[in-house]
Amino acid sequence: MRLLYISPVLVLLVVFSSCKNQAENKEVTPKDTATQGTPVTLAAVASGSMNETVEVNAVSAFLIKNYVKANTTGYLIAVNTQIGKYVKKGQELFVIKTRDAQSLGNTINQIDTAFHFEGTLHIKASGSGYVTQLPYKVGDYVQDNEQLATITDTKNFVFLLDLPYELKPYLPNNKNLQLRLPDGTILNGYIDAEMPTVDAVSQTQSYMIKVNTDKAIPENLIAKVSLVKTSKNNVVSLPKAAVLTDETQSQYWIMKLIDSVTAVKIPITKGLETADKVEILSPKLLSTDKVLLTGNYGLPDTAKVNVIK
Repeated sequence: MRLLYISPVLVLLVVFSSCKNQAENKEVTPKDTATQGTPVTLAAVASGSMNETVEVNAVSAFLIKNYVKANTTGYLIAVNTQIGKYVKKGQELFVIKTRDAQSLGNTINQIDTAFHFEGTLHIKASGSGYVTQLPYKVGDYVQDNEQLATITDTKNFVFLLDLPYELKPYLPNNKNLQLRLPDGTILNGYIDAEMPTVDAVSQTQSYMIKVNTDKAIPENLIAKVSLVKTSKNNVVSLPKAAVLTDETQSQYWIMKLIDSVTAVKIPITKGLETADKVEILSPKLLSTDKVLLTGNYGLPDTAKVNVIK
C-alpha cells in the first residue's frame, strides 16, 4: 500500500490563504450600525410670534396730471424740455409765434423799425413733475388750446391696490404696509383712501397707498404687498422642510430623534403656515427636541439615521 505524501510547504500555503480570507471578510464588516444610517440634518424647534399673510399687487400711478396747452394758434419756435425731464412750476417750456406775426411781422418791422413787433407768447409749466408726453417739436404748427405736453404731479403719487372684496376684513389690522418693488426695495406706506366702487368683473375694490420715499418711481410699476391675516404670539414652529405629508395632504408628520441613531414618525397637527415656517399645534414640542430637517423624506416609521453636524 502506497502512502500519500503531502509537502509541508503546501500545508503552509493553505493555512496562510485561509487566514488572509478571514482577515478580508472581517475588514468589510461594518464597524457599527450608525454608519449604516441615512445621513440627516436636524432642525431647531422655534418659539415666538408668527403671522399668516396673503400677497396682493399694487400698481404705481400719478393721480393728477397737468396738461400744458397752447393759448394761441401759431408756430413753435422754442421747446425747452424733453420727455422724462423734471420741470418746476412756472418754468418756461414753449415759445409760440402767432400765425399773424409769422406772416406780418417782417412787413411791419420794415415799415417801422422802432416798432419791434415780435408776436411771440411764452408758455410755462402749470405744475412740477416729469414730462411724460411731448408730441410736438420746434417748427410745428399748433392750434389754440391744443395739448403740448403732459406733466405728472409728483405730489399725487400713490400705489393703487386692487383688493379682492373678501380680504377687506383684514385691512383694520394692516394700517401700516410694506411694499416690495421688483428690484428688492422695500417702501413703507399706509392706506390713504378707498374708492367707492367695486369692479363688476373681478369684484375688487381700489385703495390708494401713500408711500414715504424721495425715490423717483415710474408709473405702472407693480409692487407686492403682504397683508397680515392672522397674528399669534408664543407659537411653536418648525422649518417647512421638516414637515412631511402624504399625496393627498390629509396627514402630516415629522421624524423625531429618540436616541442618537433612531428616528420615529410623529403625527402632528399644524396651524399657521408661512413661506418658510409651520406652526405645530400638537404634540407639544420642546426646545430640546431634535427633529429631522433633511434626509427625512421616504423614511419608515422607525429608521436608523446618521446625524451630520
